[in-house]
Amino acid sequence: MSKSLRLSEKWYQRGLWLIAVIFAFFLVGLGSALVGDLPQVENTLSVETYLDPNVANPVKAAVREAESAGSQADSALDQARLKQEAARANTAAAREAFNNWLATRRATGLPGAQDTELITRTQALDVLIAEERKLKAAVEAQQQIALDAFQAADRERAKLLVLTDAAQIQLNSAMRAQELRIFGYRLALTLPLLAIAGYLFKAKRKSTYWPFVWGFIFFALFAFFVELVPYLPSYGGYVRYIVGILITVLAGRQAIISLNRYLEKQKLAEQQPDLQRRKTLGYDTALARLAKNVCPGCERPVDLKNKEIDFCPHCGIGLFEPCTACSTRKSAFSPYCHACGAPAVSAGTSTEPAMLPAAANPA
Repeated sequence: MSKSLRLSEKWYQRGLWLIAVIFAFFLVGLGSALVGDLPQVENTLSVETYLDPNVANPVKAAVREAESAGSQADSALDQARLKQEAARANTAAAREAFNNWLATRRATGLPGAQDTELITRTQALDVLIAEERKLKAAVEAQQQIALDAFQAADRERAKLLVLTDAAQIQLNSAMRAQELRIFGYRLALTLPLLAIAGYLFKAKRKSTYWPFVWGFIFFALFAFFVELVPYLPSYGGYVRYIVGILITVLAGRQAIISLNRYLEKQKLAEQQPDLQRRKTLGYDTALARLAKNVCPGCERPVDLKNKEIDFCPHCGIGLFEPCTACSTRKSAFSPYCHACGAPAVSAGTSTEPAMLPAAANPA
């Protein structure tokens, strides 16, 4: 159809489409901000929301107390182990010195007068061994304390886990309900927009202010398919597939109805006289179809380059006729002869140029 427009009309058309896109852009930005803020009308949910504080708080306090006791027991155990290692090292050093002294005594054959020193050394070694055993017992006792503390913490954590699992079930249910409510908010916002867009497409898409109409239509489609559809509840995919089936059925049904209406309209049009059929076709529409090498009446392919074809072989509408002034073969839809400029008496189409919005809109 653009081939039938004046150069200025083409640039006006492009400018108006640009206005439509810009208008849609700002509407989409506003709609996205609004849809993005919709979840804020609901409270933020967490597991803590569904934990009974009278039951959960004592258990949490017990867990913290047991963990603190376990941490302190670990620190004390580390200290006890260090002392045990030091005592073990002292005992080992004393035992080695004692054994060296005994070996020297046997080698030198010293008299029994040194039995007193032997007793003293033995008693000193016994003291170190006893201290080592005492520290080992302290380590074992501290290990038991730490084990008891961590086992107590595990028991309290198990109690808290039971409470948390029960709260998680309630949270999941509440989040599903909240998700449905938020989806309902989005649906309540986008469905009216889609309905308005449908009305505008049907009744106003060829009006004087069609750029704003198409901008709003683009915005409504974006709001539905981008701002709403991705937030459809899943439930294993059932909801999304069912919604997809419904949309496909509705769209397919409308397409089938529109196709049948179009075919019925074409059949009725093909039964009308040639001149009357050409009167119902707009000049720009006829030129656009002729540019595609199709019949303006039935839209079936026609070899327009064949100079022997003056009528559509499918529907019989006149495509070419002789000029009444100079007899030159011309298009039956042209309001003027291209050879002599004489007006076509039987062209059947309006000689007035189409209004810009009607020419700018798609068929």
